[in-house]
Amino acid sequence: MKTDIEISQSVNLTPIKEIAEKIGLKENDLELYGNYKAKIDFPTIQKAAEKEDGHLILVTSINPTPAGEGKSTITIGLGDALNKIGKKTVIALREPSLGPVMGIKGGATGGGYAQVLPMEDINLHFTGDMHAITTANNALSALLDNHIQQGNELAIDPRRIIWKRVVDLNDRALRQVVVGLGGPLQGMPRQDGFDITVASEIMAILCLATNIEDLKTRLSNIVVAYTFEKTPITVGDLQVEGALALILKDAIKPNLVQTIYGTPAFVHGGPFANIAHGCNSVLATKTALKLGDYVVTEAGFGADLGAEKFLDIKVPNLKKSPDVIVIVATIRALKMHGGVKKEQLNEENIEALTHGFSNLKKHIENMQSYGIPVVVAINEFISDTKQEITQLEALCKKQGVIVESASVWEHGADGGTALAKTVASVIENETTNYHSIYPVGASLEEKIETIVTKIYGGAGVSFSQKAINQMKTFEDYGWDRLPVCMAKTQYSLSDDPKALGAPSNFTVTIRELVPKIGAGFIVALTGDVMTMPGLPKQPAALNMDVLEDGTAVGLF
Repeated sequence: MKTDIEISQSVNLTPIKEIAEKIGLKENDLELYGNYKAKIDFPTIQKAAEKEDGHLILVTSINPTPAGEGKSTITIGLGDALNKIGKKTVIALREPSLGPVMGIKGGATGGGYAQVLPMEDINLHFTGDMHAITTANNALSALLDNHIQQGNELAIDPRRIIWKRVVDLNDRALRQVVVGLGGPLQGMPRQDGFDITVASEIMAILCLATNIEDLKTRLSNIVVAYTFEKTPITVGDLQVEGALALILKDAIKPNLVQTIYGTPAFVHGGPFANIAHGCNSVLATKTALKLGDYVVTEAGFGADLGAEKFLDIKVPNLKKSPDVIVIVATIRALKMHGGVKKEQLNEENIEALTHGFSNLKKHIENMQSYGIPVVVAINEFISDTKQEITQLEALCKKQGVIVESASVWEHGADGGTALAKTVASVIENETTNYHSIYPVGASLEEKIETIVTKIYGGAGVSFSQKAINQMKTFEDYGWDRLPVCMAKTQYSLSDDPKALGAPSNFTVTIRELVPKIGAGFIVALTGDVMTMPGLPKQPAALNMDVLEDGTAVGLF
């Protein structure tokens, strides 16, 4: 059987100019990056803004397991299938981070015969967006340290700098570092650290900004440090928002590529959902909505993280809520949530499937609580038995939710037509009544407790003394009314990655709060979740190589 990269390399790509024509764009609307990649320029985005929005389909999933769920694969396959049944459809995805590509998680371009292409370009440097965000972030670090070195006019306390440097790699050795060593000419010695690029607030800002002016405003609002009097210092105080926006002037433009079946796909922005808000850019999604009748997008990791943040953070900025939510599940993953070990997943186990369904059941209830219709997509595997499929369908129907199987990994668009028809029917026949999970005026404590008790199913929240002090400070600054972005393990509904299924009677511990005022939310750090991942014992990079002619090998 061919690998994903072998399948992608066997496809004769259509020139991106022809892909753009499918959604009414001409060559002068594009900024070409070779024959198969392009960015959309701002005049084109502004012109498209006059059109009505299409229908929005949000794809999410159960909590991920090593068994695999295939959320991106279903997203891409569903988009292809909708086009196949005559619906003018555009896909909107996140960009992969090089960290997990070289590490363990893999890329973000789908798999099998449901992929966005050129796969190796997208998974590596693509159009340089990640590098621009990294550069802007680290330019701010350099400018901040230089301000202190050159007299510290703003009276910044070097002990209270909260802005970190970033790199788009998994590098645990950089989590804690000391900078400025070597004497007076080398700067002020202080403790620092690195996050992965996708955890940078600049990544979140790029994905929430609606235009260049909004980008500059958000950049100026970034809090980077506090003075000796504990007053917040922003990028605006440093007067460098213009320089940072200049570095990002091309990165903010959405990228256009294609699927194996020639469906137009916007791939833009890539914040992780376990440490950031987990959604592709507002600009890409909004542009897709203006150019397509149907838009299929996804939110990172499970519905407890990505979908919650899509609905509570992105939707107010997008000003458009989903018309339907598709929750992806596999029988293999549900059996793992039911207690089966990975090496035994190919064996039929109705009891474990039934027990593991508790995880899917909780996500169904959560998504329905937002007032949006839900469809469950069973991502088929060859090991699924007829009895297991029948049982999962029965469990879903008992919950009053529509369920449909899809085999897009193996059969591409043909394997998703039943799902596409079902999703289109729900959009055409059911209404939405979207509302956020918490009221606008709720305090930080109330918002966090609501997410933990209603979305995670926990009993309550425990705040460290540091978090308690921060909540009081943030209230004084007026930051307590901002949305909350939970940084939590993706593997469980709780903050314990080993607690599979649908745990109950647990308490989530908030160890620290991080203000992301430019992005417009407060990050709540739970458990031991890290904003700089590490590499596994056998990183994926060990399998990668490039041939003499430049052909990539071993990239999934």
